[in-house]
Amino acid sequence: LQSEQGVSCEWHGSSDFGTSYTKLTLQPGVTTVIDNFYICPTNKRKIVLVSSSLSDRDQSLFLSTDEGATFQKQLIPFSVETLIFHPKEEDKVLAYTKETPPGSSDLGKKWTLLRERVTKDHMFWAVSGVDADPDLVHMEAQDLGGGFRYVTCQIHNCSEKTPTAPFPGPIDHSSLTVQDDYIFFKATSANRTKYYISYRRGEFVLMKLPKYALPKDLQVISTDESQVFVAVQEWYQTDTYNLYQSDSHGVRYALVLEDVRSSRQAEESVLIDILEVRGVKGVFLANQKTNGKVVTLITYNKGRDWDHLRPPSTDMNGKPTNCEPPDCHLHLHLRWADNPYVSGTVHTKDTAPGLIMGAGNLGSQLVEYKEEMYITSDCGHTWRQVFEEEHHVLYLDHGGVIAAIKDTSIPLKILKFSVDEGVTWSTHNFTSTSVFVDGLLSEPGDETLVMTVFGHISFRSDWELVKVDFRPSFSRQCSEEDYGSWDLTDLKGDRCIMGQQRSFRKRKSTSWCIKGRSFTSALKSRVCRCRESDFLCDYGFERSPSSESDANKCFADFWFNPLSPPDDCVLGQTYTSSLGYRKVVSNVCEGGVDPRQSPTQLQCPLTPPRGLQVSVRGEAVAVRPGEDVLFVVRQEQGDVLTTKYQVDLGDGFKAVYVNLTLTEEPIRHRYESPGVYRVSVRAENAAGHDEAVLFVQVNSPLQALHLEVVPVGRVSVLSEGLGSGWAAGLTVPVRLPATPSPDPQSCPLQPLLSLENSVTTRFADTGDVRVTVQAACGNSVLQDSKVVRVLDQFQVVPLRFSRDLDAHNPNTPEWREDVGLVVTRLLSKETSVPEELLVTVVKPGLPTVADLHVLVPPPRPTRKRSLTGDKRLTAIQQVLKAQKISFLLRGGVRVLVAMRDTDTGSQRLGGAGGYWAVAVLLVIGLFAVGAFILYKFKRKRPGRTVYAQMHNEKEQEMTSPVSHGQGVQSTIQGNHSGVVLSINSREMHSYLVS
Repeated sequence: LQSEQGVSCEWHGSSDFGTSYTKLTLQPGVTTVIDNFYICPTNKRKIVLVSSSLSDRDQSLFLSTDEGATFQKQLIPFSVETLIFHPKEEDKVLAYTKETPPGSSDLGKKWTLLRERVTKDHMFWAVSGVDADPDLVHMEAQDLGGGFRYVTCQIHNCSEKTPTAPFPGPIDHSSLTVQDDYIFFKATSANRTKYYISYRRGEFVLMKLPKYALPKDLQVISTDESQVFVAVQEWYQTDTYNLYQSDSHGVRYALVLEDVRSSRQAEESVLIDILEVRGVKGVFLANQKTNGKVVTLITYNKGRDWDHLRPPSTDMNGKPTNCEPPDCHLHLHLRWADNPYVSGTVHTKDTAPGLIMGAGNLGSQLVEYKEEMYITSDCGHTWRQVFEEEHHVLYLDHGGVIAAIKDTSIPLKILKFSVDEGVTWSTHNFTSTSVFVDGLLSEPGDETLVMTVFGHISFRSDWELVKVDFRPSFSRQCSEEDYGSWDLTDLKGDRCIMGQQRSFRKRKSTSWCIKGRSFTSALKSRVCRCRESDFLCDYGFERSPSSESDANKCFADFWFNPLSPPDDCVLGQTYTSSLGYRKVVSNVCEGGVDPRQSPTQLQCPLTPPRGLQVSVRGEAVAVRPGEDVLFVVRQEQGDVLTTKYQVDLGDGFKAVYVNLTLTEEPIRHRYESPGVYRVSVRAENAAGHDEAVLFVQVNSPLQALHLEVVPVGRVSVLSEGLGSGWAAGLTVPVRLPATPSPDPQSCPLQPLLSLENSVTTRFADTGDVRVTVQAACGNSVLQDSKVVRVLDQFQVVPLRFSRDLDAHNPNTPEWREDVGLVVTRLLSKETSVPEELLVTVVKPGLPTVADLHVLVPPPRPTRKRSLTGDKRLTAIQQVLKAQKISFLLRGGVRVLVAMRDTDTGSQRLGGAGGYWAVAVLLVIGLFAVGAFILYKFKRKRPGRTVYAQMHNEKEQEMTSPVSHGQGVQSTIQGNHSGVVLSINSREMHSYLVS
């Protein structure tokens, strides 16, 4: 047992379940304090004690290879906080220290220092069967710049120079997790957090959650059976998480359960109310919180379907419970125990399949103060009440014996036990003197029938250890005749679960025998034919609500186009468009129904470059003369193999590159003279082009500053917080570097907005106009731009939505654009008005409203128009009044689109007097330095927004990462309206230029 730090105590070991103990001799005649001890998980005879000696300056290790019979002392020149044994090789161990953590390959006799500044609890051994090198160590470590990196190295060869960085960029502190086949971490840049995953040590890719999950937090729940379960706290949630299930690579995620309750513990750790039932794969329990009520749900097929727990018809005394669904169910607490020596509120075991014992209550919801004990031996199909109060539980002999002691603050001397899976219970006085129970222990191994109760007689007394041995109660080992079987079924009585029928071995209630070490629970299984219930909705799809005619069918989310080629689609190859379904991972059904049959095979098209970005490595665009600048060019979408990149760095350097974004090699450049330089990149292939512009400020540092103060006279100063004083004439001469003024064309930016957050302007001609906004604070400069189409005439129809849309509105620009696209597409389909003549612009804020812009088609003398302007408008109004325009959101929420009443009428027609357009740019959120980022839209529809050739040197463009709290409203076309640039900012020291 571990002693309290700083307390000298004797150490004793027992090899007979605590019947007798032998004093462990560490150092004869030397007082030794044991700080901690560790037992090798793969060889329990090997023990490491970490000690502090009163006569030694350094810590010592005491190493034993014979279960504590003898120890060898090993001095170490570092202070150990945690030891981590290798999961497979018993002599290899890592030590975490506050300095440089070391590693050892000989059970701590010799140590090799690894790398400095490693994050505690984020150092991992190689995973057997996944990492090729068993000596590999995964670490999160801080670099010299203060950022954190994911690095790997071998235990024998690890230093600041030798580690490998599998991911090139910085990662967030305390985010690295290595678990089974997967590696996870998150990286925050420009106020946007991205979650990355690597499957079986492959390339790191972004985890693809639904587009508008917009996670505030993500917790990995399970990585069993080559699949990832994650709990995501989305933008609108505070004390709940949504549960998502991945494909086998952990990349694409689909929603399986919403609003799982969470609680925040000490040190900001989060507990999610979901529990994987051990012993039967695919079964989970979860507590869902809706409208303030918490209810317990169970799934048998990894989240595809969820049901309430059935209540028992009678209580433990045989009286009717009067608990009838759907108004009353069984609910369980899914808490973890703070004390590692007692169980939590629900108990399951791998070698006791189907046996679940938990604390909870009957009723319409879970009640915090009610903790009656319930048990099921058929994996949740039927439940029985066994106690009226919560008990600590210990499973012995593969669940053949269940021991339970009341969870109470008063001393006890009675325990209860059952040998028939909780049907009947007996009591046993485990001590003659009542003790305060601190915990329950059993020998490692599922076959043991010996347990230890430890506690104290009074709060000032030492611990008391009491051995309870159930072996004398059983006279023999079980034979095959002592076992029966039970068939796994769900709450509907279906035996085909996860694609197979499974039967498990169960000891007969009349057989008093020991299952023993050789017991196995699995009996037999039979593969089933596939049904619809064996399939989940694929990424980008949702299940229809039960009220729809196609209940439980998968439909595409409004933002998702199943026919769109994947980002890595290469010209000449083919890709498969999803039909909306994927089989549940580890489901083994064969034949039968397969909703994935005959998926569409499509050719990868030549896609134009989209989402082109140019930035300076380090995210700064203010540099000094002569300083090396590394320009990085990235492209979000489009074919890169056939694309050429024209680069102009603004000081006369021009070049054409190929494979620029494929290699991700930066362009190194150096500006010799101060000024503002226009850096432009044009990406072009046969399908189209994209452009990105960045203005780099090259500033020389100020060389001298002198303040002259001339006293004028004694006056009364009326400023708040000041009394009488001297008024002074102030002169501030600033001596700048002796350099010629830069070319005016290279420095076109002048402050236009300071304390105001909007500006109105007029466009003189029709066409495409690029509008740019730039924010600066010190040497931090950020900018964004949009292309505005200025038209002569159009008509506007105000639109409104059913109120359900407001609850799903994250108020981000891209969400508004996607909603506008789906409305445009639906209106075009219903009215036969060409889609390129309709533009729906959803406005920021709540309630969610929009304007439909009906454009005038270009003259086509050789072709008659299908509908005149008036007929187009009439057709649109008719389908809106007939409520024919609606779409589904997540959870099957149907949103209806209708006309909105306005004071100015339902339409406006353009006329003479100049050309106008409206562009609203919202900026929400600001960095501490006073600069902010505006999100750049790149998902343009061909024919709607045309990227024009830049003829004006003042036109500029820079794309920036999205922030969930930031955004820019997409451009809209208009006339007789001012161009309004609206910037909301809490920082008044930044300035904006346009």
